[in-house]
Amino acid sequence: MSKRLAVVTGTSRGIGRAIAEGLSSRGLRVLTTSRDADLGAKTARELGLPFFPLDVASPASVEALAEHLAQTEGGLDVLVNNAGVALDGFDAGVARRTLDVNFVGAMRTTDRLLPLLGDGARVVMVSSGMGSLDGVSAALRERFTATSLTRDELTALADRFVAEVAARTHERTGFPSNAYCVSKIAMNAYTRILARELASDPRRILVNAACPGWVRTDMGGASAPRSPREGARTPVWLATLPDGGPSGGFFRDERAIDW
Repeated sequence: MSKRLAVVTGTSRGIGRAIAEGLSSRGLRVLTTSRDADLGAKTARELGLPFFPLDVASPASVEALAEHLAQTEGGLDVLVNNAGVALDGFDAGVARRTLDVNFVGAMRTTDRLLPLLGDGARVVMVSSGMGSLDGVSAALRERFTATSLTRDELTALADRFVAEVAARTHERTGFPSNAYCVSKIAMNAYTRILARELASDPRRILVNAACPGWVRTDMGGASAPRSPREGARTPVWLATLPDGGPSGGFFRDERAIDW
C-alpha cells in the first residue's frame, strides 16, 4: 500500500482533513486539495502532505488537477470526493450552487480522473444521512433508484429540482425544501450508476458512498456527537477495501445502510 496514491478533495478542515490523515497513517501517499488555497496549503503543511488547489465546481480547475496527476504521477489509486457545501438560505441560486459542488462537482472530478485510476482503485463519495430517499416522494424515489437511470437523466432530475425551486413548485412534485439533501440524493444515485458502469471494468474498481454521521465541523456544528476522526472512519475503510469488497453501496460505521 505504500506506493498507492490517494487524492482527497476538500481537505482544508474537518472530515476531509481527517480522511487525509487517516489514509496517510495507513501508508498511502495522499495529495490534499482544497478550493481555499491558503488554508489548504496550511493544512497540508501541518499534515506533512503535498497540496494542489482544486475547485470541483470549476471544469478548468479539475482539468488542471488531471493534467498534474497524469504528468507527475501517471495515475492514482484512490479518489475520495469529500468537498461539499451547505449554504444558508433556500432559493434557486442556493439550489444550483449546492448541486454544482456536491453533486456535479463530484461527478465531474470522478469522470475526469476515471481514466487515470489504476488496477484495484477505490472511489469514495462522502455523502450524508440527509441524502436518504425518505426525503422525496415515492415517485421520485422510483426515478432516483431505477437501475436504468442514466447520467443524463440524473442530471435532468437535478436541473428539474432547480427549475421547480425557482417556480416554487418543488414541494408539489415531491422534492424537499433543502438543496443539501437533494445534492446528496443525486450523489448517491451517481454512485450507483458508476458502480454499474464499472462492474465489468478489468481494473476491479470499487465505488461506494459513506455517511460519516453527525460530525463536529463548521458544517455540522459544535454540538455534533462525533469527532472528525470518527467521521473519517468509514470513508477511510472504503478507500482501503480489499479486492472483492462491496461496490455500489451506502455505508455508515462500516456497515451497509439503506439508500
